[in-house]
Amino acid sequence: MAHTKRITSGYGKAKKWVVTPNPGPHPKDNTIPILLLVRDLLGYADNTREAVHIISRGQIIVDGKPRKDPKYGVGLMDVIEIPKAKKCFRVMPSKAGLKLKDINKKEAGFKLCKILNKSVISGGMVQFNLHDGSNVLGENDYKTGETLILGVPGRKIAGSIKFDKGNIAIVVKGRHSGVTGQVTDIVDSTATRRSITSLGEIQTLTDYVFMIGEKKPEITV
Repeated sequence: MAHTKRITSGYGKAKKWVVTPNPGPHPKDNTIPILLLVRDLLGYADNTREAVHIISRGQIIVDGKPRKDPKYGVGLMDVIEIPKAKKCFRVMPSKAGLKLKDINKKEAGFKLCKILNKSVISGGMVQFNLHDGSNVLGENDYKTGETLILGVPGRKIAGSIKFDKGNIAIVVKGRHSGVTGQVTDIVDSTATRRSITSLGEIQTLTDYVFMIGEKKPEITV
């Protein structure tokens, strides 16, 4: 089993084995292998052997599907359900990296996905390519940068959140990662400058902003 150096993983010089995630839908440097999730973050196992046993029995559900690969990487906004423990979580950003946020069963029934780009396919339908490496088909009603609300596990589009001033967003990368607030300004990009979005007094790259609600967040933050 491949491993990651302790310092790279964020454990400093502590003696801790950290599993390298397999290639998957999320960027490798922004994922948590399920093995670490079960063993270290949740404490459901004392060692790797116990964690692998739990995972291989299909007891970890990610976005409505059992994941049995210990090195499968979960990422931003993924919904994790552990039926035996009667617990549900959403993967959220923070200054220290990805974290798990407790959510209720009702909230575990949907997932937020940011539209990175879109393309028209045969038949006039539009394919939306999403931040989690997946894609969905729909009508041409949504723009790049908006957030789709998808049912879990069916992934049917249940609604959207526009990328507009006044709506609620969370920063998912950079030094302000994890900060939530109302979008107060959006400065378009130019030939020499990338687009900047303001959440109150905080400014960050628009690429780092993820819309999560209109008058209030759709998810627990």
